[in-house]
Amino acid sequence: MHLILYSKPGCHLCIGLEEKLAQVTDPPFTLEVRDITTDDGWFAEYEYTIPVLTMLENGREIALPRFSPRASVAQVAQMLKKLSTT
Repeated sequence: MHLILYSKPGCHLCIGLEEKLAQVTDPPFTLEVRDITTDDGWFAEYEYTIPVLTMLENGREIALPRFSPRASVAQVAQMLKKLSTT
């Protein structure tokens, strides 16, 4: 599974989600972090909604449900596991 996290420097919610994702080992995935300030299209689309997590599937990006900032690492892992089996 390949995940993409849209983020920007100084975003505490983004940092928190990235830290939680770094602790998830099951299911296995790769994480690509995209800084929205480096691309005008990303910035226009995600300026007010980051962090945004998407999954690449058959060459398409699929937006994943938003994680609560209060979600635990276990809850994040559980949601990813559910998504990886669908």
